[in-house]
Amino acid sequence: MSKSKQFTGAEIVIKALIDHDVEVIFGYPGGAVLPIYDALHKQNKIRHILVRHEQAAVHAAEGYARSTGKVGVVLVTSGPGATNTVTGLADALLDSVPIVCITGQVPSHLIGTDAFQEVDTVGITRSCTKANYLVLEKEDLVKRLQESFYVARIGRPGPVVIDIPKDVQFAKTTYNLDKTYKHPSYNPVKQAKTEDVEAAVEMLLKAKRPIFYGGGGLVNAGDIAFKKFQEIIELLNMPCTLTLQGISALDGDHKNFLGMLGMHGTVEANLAMHECDVMLSVGARFDDRVTGRPDGFSPHSKKIHVDIDPSSINKCIAVDLALVGDCGTILGQVLALLKKHHRKNDDSHKLDAWWKKIHGWAKKKCLHYEQKSDAILPQHAISRIYKASRKSGKDVFVTTEVGQHQMWTAQYFKQHKPRHLMTSGGLGTMGYGFPAAIGVQIANPDALVVCIAGDASILMNIQEMSTVIQYRLPVKVFVINNQWMGMVRQWQELLHEERYSQSYTESLPDFVKLAEAYGWKGICIDNPKRLDNSIREMIDHKGPVFVDCNVENTENCFPMIPSGASHNEMILSSSQSNIGDDGKKMV
Repeated sequence: MSKSKQFTGAEIVIKALIDHDVEVIFGYPGGAVLPIYDALHKQNKIRHILVRHEQAAVHAAEGYARSTGKVGVVLVTSGPGATNTVTGLADALLDSVPIVCITGQVPSHLIGTDAFQEVDTVGITRSCTKANYLVLEKEDLVKRLQESFYVARIGRPGPVVIDIPKDVQFAKTTYNLDKTYKHPSYNPVKQAKTEDVEAAVEMLLKAKRPIFYGGGGLVNAGDIAFKKFQEIIELLNMPCTLTLQGISALDGDHKNFLGMLGMHGTVEANLAMHECDVMLSVGARFDDRVTGRPDGFSPHSKKIHVDIDPSSINKCIAVDLALVGDCGTILGQVLALLKKHHRKNDDSHKLDAWWKKIHGWAKKKCLHYEQKSDAILPQHAISRIYKASRKSGKDVFVTTEVGQHQMWTAQYFKQHKPRHLMTSGGLGTMGYGFPAAIGVQIANPDALVVCIAGDASILMNIQEMSTVIQYRLPVKVFVINNQWMGMVRQWQELLHEERYSQSYTESLPDFVKLAEAYGWKGICIDNPKRLDNSIREMIDHKGPVFVDCNVENTENCFPMIPSGASHNEMILSSSQSNIGDDGKKMV
């Protein structure tokens, strides 16, 4: 009887990645992970993207995962290589992005001796991962790799770390991957209970002021969920609002879409949420930036919460009915029952009064602005990028850094396809958008990928300009340069009596010269008359372009629900910045 063929642990890692249909890895080599890099060198099925910092590797993998729906894969070394991934892992955990991060570790016999580049990777990453593993036995390697991919993508997606000591990478064992693998204990339910679905449908049909509220989980759930969501909205003619991470789950031009919800959401979305009588929340976790003051959040409504993560139910906001399971599956259950009821009833005019009220709020035109002066308004710049990109005929993906420009992008850059907006929501990570754009461009080589950034946040991972050149990526970076940490300055103006402590970004580089130093095309815009031509030049250029757009540096992002306020307490403009002084409601 012939002996089963054996492979090194490093070879097994690569074989497992191939068998999990991994096409791209983002990473950075180092001593404790060199055996895997050596095995990677000996094959040609997986492409490796060499980043310049391990944090950027995770963000690039996030961009790849979010734009494709696949698991993003990261490969880094021990010690500082692993610790540099922590911010990216925390970002992926809060925004439910499936990532498998493979880290090298010092040999098993050196663990706990403070060896060179040794850290307790499992201990450090425990709070910022969905699961993590230290593989001490070669026989456990295949199982842990299978488990990592399963856990990362099943249920509420998230990041998983698998830490592999160097001796395990060298050790030989057999390779047997079970493609039908199912975790023995982690098997999230998909379908909701029939009686709960019936109760939800009854609540929706009786509602006089309903609203749908979609979050990032709706996007994660995929095409079936998007279609069912839209079909229910149209069947019931219900208004719909989306969170920052939910944007793109419904076409931005859809007649039932009220705009984004929350701190910088539209008047009509926030007031509809405040005054609704039945709310259906799908794949949203009631984040504080969405709810405002919890005891003032949607105070008159019965709340239905659809989510695959049981721990999200009643965590932030108490709900009246929970439907735990896969968003797409549950929406299918709801839709089937609604269609059955609708064949018997004509309720087409039942919500006329509700829509009339909503349209009245919309007349406030809370996102209206006027570009009059010689200083470019940031929202105008983003609006012009949106219009030019729509005319380009290309598939357009947008990533953002974090701050005012992020909120303006959500407000003025409409989304028309799912998975086409990548932004850091839960962690609010400055430095996310640029490497995420790299991951998106790798996944979508023929698409137009634009990273809209601030002058402060772009500096967080600016070194990745080198990665873009190495892999000849036509990424476009458009910097809204107001020479401030814009959102910090806005809060200091409105909430801290204009004490601008350390928020002015002095000593900025000449971004055009910096771009040219890396081999990019650099463009500087400082006049509204040059804006459209420069944006077209950016889009038409076949290589990477870095645009430094100098904007009005004291422009604030409105509407805004101040910290500690409710949805019906919004600041609509700078002249209304005294909210809370006398308890007067702005809307």
